[in-house]
Amino acid sequence: MLIAFKLKLLLACAAGFAGPLAVAPLVSEMSTRGAQGEPVIVEIAAGSFAYREAGDFTRAGQQAEAPLHRLQFTRPLHIMREQVSSAAYQLCVRDGECHALDRGVTIAPDRPAVQVSWHDAQAYASWLSRQTGHHYRLPSDAEWAFAAGSKFRDDGAPVEADDPSKRWISRYERESERDLSDTTAYPFGQFGLNERGVSDLAGNVWEWTSTCFVRSRVDEAGKAGRPTVNCGVRVAEGAHRAYVTDFIRDARAGGCAQGVPPANLGFRLVREERSWVASVSARWGKVWARS
Repeated sequence: MLIAFKLKLLLACAAGFAGPLAVAPLVSEMSTRGAQGEPVIVEIAAGSFAYREAGDFTRAGQQAEAPLHRLQFTRPLHIMREQVSSAAYQLCVRDGECHALDRGVTIAPDRPAVQVSWHDAQAYASWLSRQTGHHYRLPSDAEWAFAAGSKFRDDGAPVEADDPSKRWISRYERESERDLSDTTAYPFGQFGLNERGVSDLAGNVWEWTSTCFVRSRVDEAGKAGRPTVNCGVRVAEGAHRAYVTDFIRDARAGGCAQGVPPANLGFRLVREERSWVASVSARWGKVWARS
């Protein structure tokens, strides 16, 4: 199955099914693939980091700053070095498991798949899992922030008791300062590697996460209460945190719940590593089946 997957990728690249920009050399594609045709995975060692919760928070009926916590990851995180490429996504389209990309998206092995919805990303993760035998999924917002390291933008902003609206104004001003008018889906590497070896984080491609949008009240100590969860809106991470309706493919045309809309919507996946116990059990299961 993995050999067939690799052959499909080579044929897709050789076909050049996207016009003049889809001319990345085949050798370049092979150098950015992992063993047996799977995407290159970066292992990020277990550790802790400061994380501000995603969502909308209020205190006494007024806007409040989102709670800031120190999160501990007790196991390594395995995440794709690059975003899912448009050529790799096209294989899922050819198999009838994913919706076709928009006509304006360049199909190439070194370009990200952009203008995809959260549901598109989910469909691709399921397809890739079946193709490779590994479990791939979207990262949570906290996992994405952990992988992003110094590229993660804390969206916390102080709230003035006499004029809470200044928080929203401040956020729009801060997000608008970044030039998001360039929507070109550049070749991988355009925005560089972070200190953890993950490529193109916080560039002009926002990445879907599995995290749902929440609204919650916080008490005087800053602790959030039981949230109201809306999974029809998901967190997308990039140059800033965005909240986007899950079926939207181009947030510039609408569907961005809060803040300045993302220039492009893409994604990268986390690969779940099987535990040592599960791996040993699977190996012994095969031995017992043969005996």
